[in-house]
Amino acid sequence: MPYEDAHMSYKDTFIQVSADCPVEVGIVPSMKKDSKTAHLIQYELLSQNPYKYTQGELIYEVYLQHKQIPKSEIEARSDEIREELFSKNHPCLRASMLPKKHGWGVHYNEEGKIAIYPMESEAYQQFVEAGEDGPKLLFAMRNSRG
Repeated sequence: MPYEDAHMSYKDTFIQVSADCPVEVGIVPSMKKDSKTAHLIQYELLSQNPYKYTQGELIYEVYLQHKQIPKSEIEARSDEIREELFSKNHPCLRASMLPKKHGWGVHYNEEGKIAIYPMESEAYQQFVEAGEDGPKLLFAMRNSRG
């Protein structure tokens, strides 16, 4: 198992939107000036590729896109980039703006692969109401202290 996945991933867990999430439906994060924000890249990767990425793979892919690292450099320095990136700690998706501010629940399947669900969806409700048969439930971190 790659280093980055061994240290920071959930399995069979559903992260609900934070208690103080300001929206009532899942919304797409907006662009910032002429570049994509990290949470917009997270949203695009997870909504277009459900259950493709583990948390470590997602962090790596978001980093490459956010920093706009050229394909040639990725091919030449992939291991080095990955090692540098994961030499630091990274917050889990409980701290992501997707469940904190944009209304998306985050599901980690048994393999730790991730998909997102809008808070108003039937699937989101099914995860929340599954009880003992369902995934472990956690809330995203609050936006404010208080």
